[in-house]
Amino acid sequence: MQGVQEITGNDIRLAYDAIRSYVRRTPVVEAGLGDLASTTGVVTLKLEQLQCAGSFKARGAFTNLLLRDVPAAGVVAASGGNHGVAAAYAAHRLGVPAKIFVPTVSSPAKVARIRALGADLAIGGDRYADAYEASLAWAASSGAMAVHAYDHRDTIRGAGTLGLELAEQAAPLDTVLVPVGGGGLIAGVASWFAGSARVIGVEPDGAPTLSYARRAGQPVDAPAGSIAADALAPRQVGQLVFPITQAFVHDVVLVTDEAIRDAQLTLWETLRIAAEPAASVGVAALLSGMYKPADGERVAVVISGANMSPGQLERS
Repeated sequence: MQGVQEITGNDIRLAYDAIRSYVRRTPVVEAGLGDLASTTGVVTLKLEQLQCAGSFKARGAFTNLLLRDVPAAGVVAASGGNHGVAAAYAAHRLGVPAKIFVPTVSSPAKVARIRALGADLAIGGDRYADAYEASLAWAASSGAMAVHAYDHRDTIRGAGTLGLELAEQAAPLDTVLVPVGGGGLIAGVASWFAGSARVIGVEPDGAPTLSYARRAGQPVDAPAGSIAADALAPRQVGQLVFPITQAFVHDVVLVTDEAIRDAQLTLWETLRIAAEPAASVGVAALLSGMYKPADGERVAVVISGANMSPGQLERS
């Protein structure tokens, strides 16, 4: 990336103009979670689990397919699950062939959705990095256009449209809590706010990709194990993503699997919001006290997806 200003607000707005007839303008709700309201005031939740294909990833998928020249061979994507669903959905809507590679850790619900959308699905390897290597080989042999899950300019621009909507729906905001895996979502949201609100990344402590990168000053390998491993556990944060986060992400906090699970169940039991573990990390940060807002701080939390099985919403 030539510079962190390369993805501007205008870049994101142009992407939004291109995709807005294909994606949903997802709602926001103001809520208190348990006794959270007594200490933080109102928390705004951006309900991106209601997005087409079940997650924010549809924004980046459509941005790629609509703003790039797609060859006759179609597209290929590697994913822990959500990006694969989104790429398959966008390709189905636009009549484009799609080949999707996912690792064995992908949830059955996500695998089933990819298949239902008519994509050619390949399952192999233990982690996202394995699926990614297989997707690169397919792109080279087939001529298909690679649609990166998080580390491509158009993927980041697409994710940034979530920030655009949130700013229109809930301004003024002091802080936005954003889940982090490969970093495309937080890079896009941070590019939109560009310092006008604090953007805080939230990661599982078993998959601390951005935390490791910030400590090292560059993307480096990190552990990739967590209850949210099918969505928030690439080996490294993106190379294009990282300089954006260095410029515009205020801090990163880590949450345990136990806190993530508790947040997922609290969202369902308290607000009837169905969110997958990866989508619940921002709420986990608040409920566990890993992020403690100041009195009167206006906080928004991105609920990023809901591609899961209904049984995950039951306490054991």
